Amino acid sequence: MKPTAKLSRKTSPSGKEVPEKVQVQGSNWSWPTILTGVALVAMVLVAYSPLLKAAYIWDDDSYVTGNLTLRSLEGLRRIWFELRAVPQYYPLVHTTFWTEYHLWNLAPLGFHIDNVLLHAASVLLVWRLLARLRVPGAWLAAALFAVHPVEVESVAWVTERKNVLSLALALGSMLCYLRFAPAEEPEIGAPANATRWRSYVLAFVLFVAAMLSKTVVASLPAVLLVIYWWKRGRITLADIVPLVPFFAVGAGLGLLTVWMEKHHVGATGEIYDSPLIERLLIAGRALWFYAAKLVWPYPLTFFYPRWAIDAHVVWQCLFPITAFALPIVAWFTRRWIGRGALASLLIFAGVLFPALGFFNVYPFRFSYVADHFQYHAGLALITLVASAAAMVAAGQPPHRKKIMTVAGALPLIALGLLTYRQVRVYRDPETLFRDTIADNPESWAAYENLESYFHSQGRFDEALALARDAMARDSLTTRADDPLTRTSLAIAHNNLGGCLLRMADRAELDAAQTEEVIFHEQEALRLDPQLITAYCNLASALMVAYRPDEAIQQFDRALMVSPGNPEALCGKGRVLDALGRQAEAETSFRQALEQNPDFAKAHHDLALLLINQGRSKEALPHLESALRLEPRIAEAHYALGGIFAGRGDYRLAAEHYQTAIELQANYPRALNNLGAVLMNLGETDRAIHCFQEAVRQSPDYADARLKLEQALEIRRGEQAGPSPRIP
Repeated sequence: MKPTAKLSRKTSPSGKEVPEKVQVQGSNWSWPTILTGVALVAMVLVAYSPLLKAAYIWDDDSYVTGNLTLRSLEGLRRIWFELRAVPQYYPLVHTTFWTEYHLWNLAPLGFHIDNVLLHAASVLLVWRLLARLRVPGAWLAAALFAVHPVEVESVAWVTERKNVLSLALALGSMLCYLRFAPAEEPEIGAPANATRWRSYVLAFVLFVAAMLSKTVVASLPAVLLVIYWWKRGRITLADIVPLVPFFAVGAGLGLLTVWMEKHHVGATGEIYDSPLIERLLIAGRALWFYAAKLVWPYPLTFFYPRWAIDAHVVWQCLFPITAFALPIVAWFTRRWIGRGALASLLIFAGVLFPALGFFNVYPFRFSYVADHFQYHAGLALITLVASAAAMVAAGQPPHRKKIMTVAGALPLIALGLLTYRQVRVYRDPETLFRDTIADNPESWAAYENLESYFHSQGRFDEALALARDAMARDSLTTRADDPLTRTSLAIAHNNLGGCLLRMADRAELDAAQTEEVIFHEQEALRLDPQLITAYCNLASALMVAYRPDEAIQQFDRALMVSPGNPEALCGKGRVLDALGRQAEAETSFRQALEQNPDFAKAHHDLALLLINQGRSKEALPHLESALRLEPRIAEAHYALGGIFAGRGDYRLAAEHYQTAIELQANYPRALNNLGAVLMNLGETDRAIHCFQEAVRQSPDYADARLKLEQALEIRRGEQAGPSPRIP
């Protein structure tokens, strides 16, 4: 069929029709259109190119690197059918992670590339959706979204696959739904043909998929109704009825997310117990904050300061008052400025609603706002600005249009450069949290995460110095009437005590350091009696101080606060084992594994107890489970080396001893045992080197000295006959 010419008319956000050039039906995908789309994708790829060298950050361990459900088909089943198997019940997101894990394991490059490609897909879908709605400046709006630095947090942070995947699916759903029920006035008596209903089914399927990626898209049916009102000036029952299934799914999965945030993620406690008036103050201030960041996206930071909300402070009341007044003004002036402004404001606030403080979400313990909260919502204001700019340009003479086009490129370039710079901040945890501390020196979460990163890198002195800095800072800012600052100080005490405990991996704590740990953990619990890790740290310090009965009391208190807590059960088991109460210790370890079958430390500790009882055969599967879950447990490799050496499997024993030595720099026992195994394999020279290194690390190690002398004697007499075995 030949294409037919048709004069199309665009509808601006004002609700008025704007004439446009003649378009040819059937030839929408012309070369200029394709190249325009390619330009959008190229902008995304260039702006986000620093992610090629980016690592994982913050809770990417919970979602990817430490997420054991990604490693098996059983894990995939759990992702879909066990609510608590993953940090949040977004099964489609974790399914994408599962697929990527089986394609390239844990290499971060693939995960980052997929996030960028999903963002690029959303950019293209935004462009086509706005073009379908005949919004002036559709391409400009998509370009602004493509390179706006506020979007970096969602794209550069692997965990926020939730955002980029859900938005792409939601936009696809909207495009399909608008094929089923166009926003323009429908033709009277038009039949509901099979093609339209196929579009409806596809729209619904994509919406459900989006909801299974992130439930913030529950607002999609309401957004469609606002679009119908913007285009037609009214909403009819015929507009609402087909959207009822969308509203039902959105409400159901949305309520599930609210429940999960409270009962699984942990959005409970005093810091979340805000009265309605304070929640209104938070919501009003957040709306203005997000709008301001779209206009002036600098500085951007991972953790923004958490506002001190006080209903008695008059200026804080201005935020919700003005935020509520603005759409009222837009309503009464719609005849002059059009319906578009009000529609954009309603969509912006409506999509943001779940993150405005009326529902408890876990990140509120760090800040009431975050860049990734407005990844979806910000599109409404971006579209409003782009459309207004396009309409202004459309009314100008040709020479001014050219000048305005060139001038319009400058903000895109500036935003692209800011995005490129912001992406580099997400290179690794150290870069990210140092940048956060520079912008927000009061962020206890940034200090805590940077300390943890230093520990993972073996930079213990830097971690301890940072913990002391955080302790000094929080001591000055704590207010007795403020639960947040009390919690912050409690965490600082706990982190400092934990740092000192972890220093014991290199050298024994002396009496003064042990008492310092006890002091800090007791202070942490005085400030926050719900802090489970503080009970466990305090118990560990009490064990170092040879006060085992008090240590058991602390673990019991932890179990009163958090019944069945695996960490506390495992810690209590270690104390009972040290006291010679092996039967009770075994029970405690097994209870920990009942609560968390994937708890590597419990598998390891139970295995060591079984080995000490001569039950190596029972210990073996627990050691293998521990190393499957956490391959870097040096003691587990050491224990496996002992089991295989006892069986005469010296080659496999040598492999595990060698791995233990590589994982733990100062390990004379493993060196000594590796030397003995190598002697039985006939590798005398390597064995001598191991014995020498064991003696160097521990000069008083008598057994290593004896074996070294024996090995040297054997080497001197190797030509006389076969080498005897060294036990």
